[in-house]
Amino acid sequence: MYLGIDLGTSGVKLLLLDDAQAVVATADAAVPQHRPQPTWSEQHPADWWAALEAAVAQLRAQVPAAWAQVRGIGLSGHMHGAVVLGAQGQVLRPAILWNDGRASAECAQLEDAVPTSRQITGNLAMPGFTAPKLLWLRTHEPAVFDQIRTVLLPKDWLRLQLSGDAVSDMSDASGTLWLDVQTRTWSPAMLQACGLYVSHMPALAEGSAPTGTLRSDVARRWGLGEGVVVAAGAGDNAASAVGVGARTAGQGFVSLGTSGVVFRVTDAFAPATERAVHAFAHALPQRWHHMSVMLSAASAFGWVTRLTGRGDEAQLSDAVGTLSTSRQMQAPLFLPYLSGERTPHNNAAATGVFVGLRAEHDAADLAYAVMEGVGFGLLDGLNAMRAAGAGQSRAARRDDDAALALVGGGARSNPWAQLLASALGTPLQRPQGAHAAAALGAARLAAMACGGDEAHWCQPLPADATFMPQPAQQAQLAERYARFVALYPALQSQF
Repeated sequence: MYLGIDLGTSGVKLLLLDDAQAVVATADAAVPQHRPQPTWSEQHPADWWAALEAAVAQLRAQVPAAWAQVRGIGLSGHMHGAVVLGAQGQVLRPAILWNDGRASAECAQLEDAVPTSRQITGNLAMPGFTAPKLLWLRTHEPAVFDQIRTVLLPKDWLRLQLSGDAVSDMSDASGTLWLDVQTRTWSPAMLQACGLYVSHMPALAEGSAPTGTLRSDVARRWGLGEGVVVAAGAGDNAASAVGVGARTAGQGFVSLGTSGVVFRVTDAFAPATERAVHAFAHALPQRWHHMSVMLSAASAFGWVTRLTGRGDEAQLSDAVGTLSTSRQMQAPLFLPYLSGERTPHNNAAATGVFVGLRAEHDAADLAYAVMEGVGFGLLDGLNAMRAAGAGQSRAARRDDDAALALVGGGARSNPWAQLLASALGTPLQRPQGAHAAAALGAARLAAMACGGDEAHWCQPLPADATFMPQPAQQAQLAERYARFVALYPALQSQF
């Protein structure tokens, strides 16, 4: 048995996988998020551990015999967070999360300090990344900064509690702006620009490599045996890629999680910073990936559900599915920048906007607008990735129209999935268990860390549904997309 632990923004999800690659059981527990000031987003690491313990208790109670056979643990987690530790390993302040926008000014400061930063890291300096957060701490919380001895990413803080080892994997480390992504080593130049050294960083390992074993006291408390292997794991998106079997160039997925992602594996490090496309190391050795990211996706649909007083997202999704074409064409347009935006605008100050509201619009109209706006944001990102791929050799490129997997909590909505397939012009295959792809990927990495073969453990999942672009819907969406892309430049000065 292999345990996948996925630390998400809203909670911890656990997945137990057997040797036949069947999911035996899952469990989850919520984690509160704090926004003490506008644009800030924080969590307390102690809440992550409490949620993990609660989810473990659930899973252990569900399948006690299977639980006792766990041999390996893999970790996945939300990227870019800054967990700062003192000399005794104590947490010095709440973790600053990926969707925190406070460090905008520090991005320019970092790129001025290291003019080659984009070539080293494969990315623009963005407020969500880890390095600008540490620059912000050095300026605004110097007493905290001076005490820092170790900086960890969120899932790697969990690893420290599990095994006592300070280690990160290549995919998650790529999101710090401290990794030389081509050589897969820490960059002294990028660290020095933040007043840090390699000694502040965890060790590095490939995602499928073992990094230690579960501490004896934790194993006893959890009812597990000695020597349970802990794998390096992956950032949440690379873990999802492993979960859906995206391991060779051209394979990838679209994710409708808290954030929205388009992910494609590449066989070489290929920076594409001019349009805010991320170039990261994959969780698997000698592979990289391109990724576009929007900061509000399924979370935007949760927001509109609460806004309209609808308690159930599934019911609101079903209501969207009943809208006629004419109602859809008359719906307002929605800019989905509720937490700022990354690809392609790289603007932490961008905000959400409804355009074209009228008295006759109801909850279903607004919900459709949100689904569509998120779809258009993902299309912006995919178009940026397609432009980035145009400069690669034919051997390195793969068919832009190849099917992509559809994962994340929002993937459960059939109306949204169909809208996305038509908006992106790409077939979308929703794998079985798509909502737990990151936890599944973490469990698969655990199996590989215990000696399992990559090709065996990274097979694509069977699809429970396939959504094809519909020409009539594509024509409708193309007309509205033309209006959507005109809105950001028209409103940018107002953000």
